[in-house]
Amino acid sequence: MIRGVRKIVLPVDDQERAKDFWVDRVGFGVAQDEAYEGGRWVELTPHDGSVLLVLSPRAPNEPRRAVDESLPHSDVFFTCDDIRQTYRELTERGVRFHTPPTEMPFGWWSMFEDADGTRYVLQQG
Repeated sequence: MIRGVRKIVLPVDDQERAKDFWVDRVGFGVAQDEAYEGGRWVELTPHDGSVLLVLSPRAPNEPRRAVDESLPHSDVFFTCDDIRQTYRELTERGVRFHTPPTEMPFGWWSMFEDADGTRYVLQQG
C-alpha cells in the first residue's frame, strides 16, 4: 500500500544556483548531492524531513508553466507555523516575495520566487 509522498521533483534552470537558493536563502538541508553518469542528483530537505526536493535540470526548450500573475507556477505548496515571521526571515535572506502574507478565506498564504523566478505558495498551517 502507498503510505505517502517522499520526493517531489522541482525543474530548475541551473542546479547549483537552485541549490544555493534553497540551502542558503530558504534554509533547507542537503540530503544528497552526487554526480552520476550523465548528470547530478541533488536532494534537499526542509527541517522536518517530511519530503525531499529533487532539483532536476529543466530541458532547454521546456517553458515554465504559463499562469496568471496572481497564481504560482508550481503545484508545490510550502507550509510554516508563523507566516509573518517566516516572511520576515526569508525576506532578510534575500528571498523575493511576489505576494506578501495575505489572509484569504482558506487561510494565510503568500507567494515567493526561486532563483529562476518560479513562484511557489507559502501557507500557514
